[in-house]
Amino acid sequence: MKYVSTRGASPALSFAETTMAGLAPDGGLYLPEEWPQLSPADIAGFAGQRYQDVAFAIMQPFVAGDIPDEDLRSLIETSYARFNHTAIAPLKQLSHQRWLLELFHGPTLAFKDFALQFLGHVFEYLLERSGTHLTIIGATSGDTGSAAIDALAGREHVDIFMLHPDERVSPVQRRQMTTVQAPNVFNLAIDGTFDDAQALVKQGFADQQMRDKLNLSAVNSINWTRVMAQIVYYFYAAAQLGAPGKAVSFSVPTGNFGDIFAGYCAHCMGLPIDRLIVATNRNDILHRAIQAGDYSAKGVMPTISPSMDIQVASNFERLLYDCAGQDGRMIGQMMAQFNDTKALSIPADVLDQITAIFTSGCADEDTTAAQIRSTLEETGELVDPHTAVGLAAAQAREGSVDGPMVILATAHPGKFRAAVERACGTRPSLPAHMAGLFDREERYEKLANDFDALRAYVFEKRGV
Repeated sequence: MKYVSTRGASPALSFAETTMAGLAPDGGLYLPEEWPQLSPADIAGFAGQRYQDVAFAIMQPFVAGDIPDEDLRSLIETSYARFNHTAIAPLKQLSHQRWLLELFHGPTLAFKDFALQFLGHVFEYLLERSGTHLTIIGATSGDTGSAAIDALAGREHVDIFMLHPDERVSPVQRRQMTTVQAPNVFNLAIDGTFDDAQALVKQGFADQQMRDKLNLSAVNSINWTRVMAQIVYYFYAAAQLGAPGKAVSFSVPTGNFGDIFAGYCAHCMGLPIDRLIVATNRNDILHRAIQAGDYSAKGVMPTISPSMDIQVASNFERLLYDCAGQDGRMIGQMMAQFNDTKALSIPADVLDQITAIFTSGCADEDTTAAQIRSTLEETGELVDPHTAVGLAAAQAREGSVDGPMVILATAHPGKFRAAVERACGTRPSLPAHMAGLFDREERYEKLANDFDALRAYVFEKRGV
């Protein structure tokens, strides 16, 4: 399998090269040259299988030629060994049509564990094989950072520098990052938003000296391996609910568009999906893009669902590329315009391709809080604010879709205890393995929203 840049000006790479590169030199994101296809019989056969076995079947075509089957199976088994539910991604029924896909049973209580536990082991596997050292620079709106640090802390061949927006993540999210004392982990609180932090990371990848001297790679969902690992749970859930004989819809709380883009990948691989619902909070750039073709960034507004407080959704470029006939030159021009003006009007023919499978919904703060409260009252389930946004979007679209509706429960409510308690009066507790989190010493540094300052800091810590 070969991978190409969405901007068409970088050479095709193997899976291993793509994983190590993260972002393409031309500023684009990597995608497979073609989508592997699964037959209806393949999909039907996933019903009743272990999550790990479905993962092998989905991932194997993407890594063929780089990771032998026996090694891939071992990497998958190791990656999910620390999840605290034997089903890994259990489904829970809420009504005759709505189901929760619980994606918070990993070590850091968020869906990011599905991809980052796997990516961490893949990094170590490839680095041991090549005898090289890697420097990770990533940005997080809350959950990516803790999941990446958990996966990479203490690893011999990797240093990780994680940027988070200062005072814009929950106390639990911050402490999951900053209380890790491993010598290869560096936490930075940036004076700005997640979009600012993400822009600094992209500047780092555009700096040839940094790329060459530090051997840079990414753990954000700009890294294709992140998206690839998330494709699995769409097939896994749909098969339990009757696919391929029955089309399933998914409502996905969305910020950087990586999680729901994995659902689009599953669709391209043959999974019958009725609708993919992009669920946003009041930072609604993706909702406006899908409803009216208006992909224009506005100021980031803080919300009770902070992991979605994003106005520049990196993975949306991957969707634009695929729906524009994989025209890298066109996407390069569109992204250059967006970088200059922070506004983009999606061409009508491209928007038609997008809306053939996608729809969207937007939940403000009051709606999100009300959804947390009503879900608890009606079903007994306590959900976090991000999952509540997904539930609100699903409920608004329920009459327009056929078949089962799966809402991705992207985080444990205990990660957002104050917001959940304000909404419904019940304060969620953290699982036992998080006991003492608020007693541990924090270690992080504050940094200005300035690329030169970041560059100097990373070079100093890496001794370059």
